[in-house]
Amino acid sequence: MPATLRDYREETPPPALDPVVGLRGSSHQDRRQILPALDLAMHNCGCWVLRRGTLSSSQVELVFEIHLRTAFDLYGALIGAGVELTRDSHAALTGLCTLRRHHPALPFGATGPTRIVTVRLEVSFFEEDDIEIGAIGLA
Repeated sequence: MPATLRDYREETPPPALDPVVGLRGSSHQDRRQILPALDLAMHNCGCWVLRRGTLSSSQVELVFEIHLRTAFDLYGALIGAGVELTRDSHAALTGLCTLRRHHPALPFGATGPTRIVTVRLEVSFFEEDDIEIGAIGLA
């Protein structure tokens, strides 16, 4: 007897998620403006901030958890806050959005349990002095 699609979905385990999704980005904006914008964006996406830290004078790290169903919101919020993501970060976020959208075996929404994803975001800030020094070095 051939298996139905419903039987297949129930027997197939959902795809495994990486324990931590690493994102890297940069910003040319002042960190006093972008950090509050990031906090607000993450709050609006329903993120739980697990850790905040300063890696150096020009880098910060945020570790937080999100529901998989809010991956689209997070992606837009990071871009809207002024974070320029690296190519790998765009790929990682696109992967989360695709996983959420195209794998019905993953329950999401109000009808079932949601998947929680841990995200590590590293943001580098470029100060005006750094840009001027780089421009002088290129001339």
